[in-house]
Amino acid sequence: MNFPPDLRYTKDHEWLKLEGTTATIGITDFAQRELGDIVYVDIDSTGKSFEAEATFGTVEAVKTVSDLFLPVAGTIDEVNPALANQPELVNTDPYGAGWMIRMTVNDPTDVEALLDAEAYEAIVA
Repeated sequence: MNFPPDLRYTKDHEWLKLEGTTATIGITDFAQRELGDIVYVDIDSTGKSFEAEATFGTVEAVKTVSDLFLPVAGTIDEVNPALANQPELVNTDPYGAGWMIRMTVNDPTDVEALLDAEAYEAIVA
């Protein structure tokens, strides 16, 4: 499995890439493998503010539906428009084209509390 070292991770299997105060968020390679073939991503939260660990949407696979949890507090600015017609991007490219949201982070230092690649890999090993 792939866990890029430049990302931060949650115990709930989301990843986060921070650039300034903007974070791109998706689910990890481990999560998409566990879910199986993803058929639908439901995120209707653009423009809304959430606290860390709040549910911001769901991802539906052939066999299950799973909640998506926000790694840090902030406001969701954008939902990946490609996922509406190609939810399988989450399976084929979870850290690239399969990203889910972009958000403005309330406090960028909160990202430091998330897991690094090594710590996340230890959890899922």
